[in-house]
Amino acid sequence: MKIKICGITNHEDAVMCATEGADALGFIFFEKSPRYIDPEKADDIIKRVPPFVMTIGVFVDVPTETVNETAGKLRLHAVQLHGDESPAYVDMIKYPVIKAFRVDDGFDFRQLRAYSNHGILLDAYSGAAYGGTGKTFAWQVIPDEIRQSCIIAGGISSKNICEVIEQVNPAGVDLSSSVESEPGKKDPVKVKNFFRQLRSCRISSNYHGDKRKNTDYYGSA
Repeated sequence: MKIKICGITNHEDAVMCATEGADALGFIFFEKSPRYIDPEKADDIIKRVPPFVMTIGVFVDVPTETVNETAGKLRLHAVQLHGDESPAYVDMIKYPVIKAFRVDDGFDFRQLRAYSNHGILLDAYSGAAYGGTGKTFAWQVIPDEIRQSCIIAGGISSKNICEVIEQVNPAGVDLSSSVESEPGKKDPVKVKNFFRQLRSCRISSNYHGDKRKNTDYYGSA
């Protein structure tokens, strides 16, 4: 399971998170976010990120040209789309895509069919923000067939990472607010505690296989 820490706004946090064990760092280019970072500042940080750590840019409903230009200039490994981007929009992106969806009680997983060639991130729905709310959603609603291939976001922390592994065992988790002292500033103690707990969970679970039965990924037509 891969770990992405999002909302990086300074070099110190980038180095600290990478050193503790983050597989990927996220840079938010959505100006309304409290974790927004100017691409030029992000470029300076990314140039000094360790070579085996992925850098991912987060965008929300901006022109595809902006996404492609920014990703190219910053040499991003992938882009994360957190808005209402259509399949046609996603097809115009020249870089690997993680498409985020905000899950509520009425979420229809059948819509993921159109994005099957891309990474899927499932986050908690909020009418006030596109992410970073610290809220969780009911992981049990995730269809069995995508549990081990999706990325989970929304309120992931040292307090529930063991549950995430036991109940979902996703391909990755994406966290931000749970390891912060304030929006955009990571807390070294919280980051260390998260990775310490993650290691403990992995040892105790011994990576046991998923025994849940398979069901139709997208439900009935």
